[in-house]
Amino acid sequence: MTALSLFEKSTTYNGAYIFMMANRFQMLYFVLIMPTYLIHPYMIWGIVLIGIVSHFNLMLLSKWFRSRFATKGYDGFVEVFGETLVRFFAWIGLFFLLLKASIILIGYVEIVRTFIYPSMNQKWLILFMLMISWYVAAKGMETTIRLIVIAFFMIIWIILLIVPFYLPPIAAFHDLFPLIPLAWSEVNWEGLLFIWSSLSGPEYLICLGPWLRPNENTFKSLAYANALTVLEYLLLFVGSLFFFGSNYVSTTIYPVVNMYRYLQSPVIERIDMLLISIYLFQFVFAISVLLLCFYGAARIAGRKTTKPTSRMGYFASWLTILACTMIINEWAWNGGTVVNRLLNLQIWSGAITYLLVPSFLLISIYRKGRV
Repeated sequence: MTALSLFEKSTTYNGAYIFMMANRFQMLYFVLIMPTYLIHPYMIWGIVLIGIVSHFNLMLLSKWFRSRFATKGYDGFVEVFGETLVRFFAWIGLFFLLLKASIILIGYVEIVRTFIYPSMNQKWLILFMLMISWYVAAKGMETTIRLIVIAFFMIIWIILLIVPFYLPPIAAFHDLFPLIPLAWSEVNWEGLLFIWSSLSGPEYLICLGPWLRPNENTFKSLAYANALTVLEYLLLFVGSLFFFGSNYVSTTIYPVVNMYRYLQSPVIERIDMLLISIYLFQFVFAISVLLLCFYGAARIAGRKTTKPTSRMGYFASWLTILACTMIINEWAWNGGTVVNRLLNLQIWSGAITYLLVPSFLLISIYRKGRV
């Protein structure tokens, strides 16, 4: 098979790209179902608290980007950990990349099927999404990173549509009480875990190190992205409390999308259908990046880093994600309890990677004494 230039580097991207990518990675599928998991108004403080913890976690991550190893990519990781350990991490990374890509893909496709194409077979939607991502990722990592500009500005304005839910007669302050929990249960701990997992995603930027231009402002880019994400979380959660109330917000699967269904426009009959379609840009970007990272990790695990990228290897990686996504979708579709198990698995895996990756990288480079 002929070579495919997927990982060539002719330019690097500044902090604005880091800001946009970190923010969009934190605003994927989980944010659309977050109110269902948080439920209680006092979880507003949970979003703020976990957001602050995430801020310090990104501070650790920025230390890696400011080290001289980050821009070297694979060679930098080998210099820190050694080739054998890097291959071991690559095998582990394949699982997390595959799981994240599959869950966010199935989650978005299920929303599309529920609100736009209820009679369409979900498998065709999965195939359609992955074909678009295959085309985008085939242009290479540089072009895929540029897509974040379109994805960010196509979607960021949507948060402004939450404003009508903050106005009477929908908004009522009694929906925000109690702001202090009278008791603390396992559900509340699960809600905090869900918020932390939702904030995960920026740790995958370590795979994009050679294409980024880290400097002393890298932490500011990550911090601003995290702050914007927390603000969006708060606006959506409080808006859902105003619209549904804490007693009913847990009864709807997609509270954010259902809120937008009630918006009226003299031009567009179903605003929610337009917004779901616009979200396609964000999910295609995320899946395309994860696909390229998956292929890169497979090359490392298979000791193919010295050979040029090939169309066969790239197609095999795409086909693996497609097959696993189809299997997971069929498994989840046939058993209701399995859906929750898969979501819980992604919640835990996202929380684990976001907690361990930044701290582990920082400890490793400090042990090298080369920070």
